Amino acid sequence: MFTEIISGGQTGADRAALDVAIRNGPPHGGWCPRRRKAEDGIVGDQYKLRETPMASHLQRTEWNVRDTDGTVIFTLAGDASGGSLRTIEFARKHKKPCADISRAGNYRPEKALQRFVQEQGISRLNIAGSLESKEPGSDGIIRIGHSL
Repeated sequence: MFTEIISGGQTGADRAALDVAIRNGPPHGGWCPRRRKAEDGIVGDQYKLRETPMASHLQRTEWNVRDTDGTVIFTLAGDASGGSLRTIEFARKHKKPCADISRAGNYRPEKALQRFVQEQGISRLNIAGSLESKEPGSDGIIRIGHSL
């Protein structure tokens, strides 16, 4: 199983992953944009995130992919788009394994997560996904938190 959860602290799946880590372990971290910029204001200090030099969400996204062993993207819809699609592109660029786990599929997301982590030998796991404003309920990772 992995030893650290990495995420960018944005609303939705990112922040939900950090909340799960704070409540249940394992340790967490990651990069967030300069000034801790997020969709809903400022990413709180309870999240152990480092600020990138730029306020760019893309820089944060790429650095979290780059600095981990693999990435899981949680979405509600069947197809990744926007920032999630860019995350997949960064995973390809940095030759890192990436899995898009959607609630639209007919499988249990927690099993897909466990399988990905085991098969890829993930220690530091980057968790990304849809913004809460784009896919309300995308923070549903909390419901599979026992798998983390």
